[in-house]
Amino acid sequence: MAAQFGRRLRRGATTTAVAAAAVAALSASQAAPAASPADTPGGGDQKTAGAESGDSAATGNSPYYTDLPPLVTPDKPGASSNLPMTGTAESGIPASILAAYKQAEQTVAGTDAACRLPWQLLAAIGKVESGQARGGRVDANGTTLSPILGPALNGQGFALIKDTDGGAYDGDATHDRAVGPMQFIPSTWATWGQDGNADGRKDPNNIHDAALAAGRYLCAGTRDLALAADLDRAVLSYNHSREYLRTVRSWFAYYQRGTHEVPDGTGALPDGSSSGSGPSPSPTPTPTPPGSGGTGPSKPGGGSGSPKPKPPTTPPTKPPTTPKPTPDKTLGSLENAGTGPLNAMAGEVFAERISVRARNALGAPFAKVPVTFTITGDTDTRFAGGRTTVKVATGADGTATAPELKAGEKTGEFKVTVTAGTGKPRVLTYAAGVTARQADKIVRTGDKAFVAAPGTKFVDAVEVRATYKDAAADGVAVTATMITDGEKPVENGKGPYFKDADGKTVRTLANLRTGPDGLLELPEIYADDAVGTYRLRLTTEGGATVVIELTVEAAPTAPTTPPATTAPPAPAA
Repeated sequence: MAAQFGRRLRRGATTTAVAAAAVAALSASQAAPAASPADTPGGGDQKTAGAESGDSAATGNSPYYTDLPPLVTPDKPGASSNLPMTGTAESGIPASILAAYKQAEQTVAGTDAACRLPWQLLAAIGKVESGQARGGRVDANGTTLSPILGPALNGQGFALIKDTDGGAYDGDATHDRAVGPMQFIPSTWATWGQDGNADGRKDPNNIHDAALAAGRYLCAGTRDLALAADLDRAVLSYNHSREYLRTVRSWFAYYQRGTHEVPDGTGALPDGSSSGSGPSPSPTPTPTPPGSGGTGPSKPGGGSGSPKPKPPTTPPTKPPTTPKPTPDKTLGSLENAGTGPLNAMAGEVFAERISVRARNALGAPFAKVPVTFTITGDTDTRFAGGRTTVKVATGADGTATAPELKAGEKTGEFKVTVTAGTGKPRVLTYAAGVTARQADKIVRTGDKAFVAAPGTKFVDAVEVRATYKDAAADGVAVTATMITDGEKPVENGKGPYFKDADGKTVRTLANLRTGPDGLLELPEIYADDAVGTYRLRLTTEGGATVVIELTVEAAPTAPTTPPATTAPPAPAA
């Protein structure tokens, strides 16, 4: 069987009959599958099947392999070299690819068990879409060694889908192309893309990411893939073609009988496949003009063709042409290279540095790309050296890292815009924020009791120290409040108090700030005439608190000395 791309629907009844025969032969070797809506009268309505137009399918209805699995005689399970002789050993799927399908099945089962996604369905689609990532040509992380791209979806034999990703995934800034081992079009990947291998990226060229995305796409809504009707709708939503459905179902049934693992890169490709970037439509033969030396009819008299005209004396001058940039020298995408959340307290250096990675149109790291980092927003955050804009070139691995960011004293949100390239620049925007200085702990610096008599002031000043992560917390705002007792204390209306700048009595002081060593000494505290024990609470920005007791008691009365008595005179002798 020769692998043919781009001939679905146009191949007519011939391929349909072959596919149907293969499905029938496979079905005869096992329990009969549930009837497919596409094969039942009235059950194959295209709209209910899943996709109403080419651009609503996951692949944009791009070309696919139409090879069918080998026919197996039911009573000779070892008749195919691709099937195990005995047991349930699993037929010719590269190791990384097979592992990705099974992992996707387990992941989806953990979040959407009702869908009942079988990995064999992912394997069937992967076989039809890319020949199992072109026979397992992936690296150790599961990323294809070279991009797998479908033809431009320009409406000429395929769906018309204009560019939706700026060529970031498919290298085409005019029309979309299906990308990767599961052949997602960029617009669908933007919605359904997954990070299946937890590397922080959603890459359609990675089999782990693509397999999980395909699984979640097939399980969309309330589908139960154990039901034939839902399975058919899911497959048709992936590529809207009845022939595609029959081909996928035939491989699905084949893999359900058993398959085995083969080393990556040794998987069998469908007949006629090449090592190019992906399936492409077969070109339409161009008729050979008469007299061109081909097989066309010759002139009477034995001549092999019309006499060739003499070339002009002066050859025509060809207009100069501008060479088109090759994909490996064209900026394809700009992505986050692992930058985490950008948050810092006022005056601090941000723990994270912004790092981006540039890739060419083939998906490989792109070196020497100019990258500009620009801070915008209403804060005084700056790059090292007090700059708001810096320029860096990408290294050999395609990455460029900005200098450290240092927060000023102005709190709030800001953005860093990253622009790479010049002709058609790629842009990323990072949100960042600066919060007020904080303390996570505040304590007294001594243990002496604070005592005052009514109507006097406390002799000893209250001093505290604030820290953040065990370091002195400089410039942290502190609020001091005289509070009541109880579970929900409020400001006390009696007892010790402060004086404001006008000499008025206040029992709350806000916006006090710690010094460079985290120390804060409170202003003088006065006692009114109410005796008793009172509470002073200090709270820092960040929520650290300490409560200090203040006692107001009357001064002790000096003991009264009784008047001296005169001893009686001694009797005369």
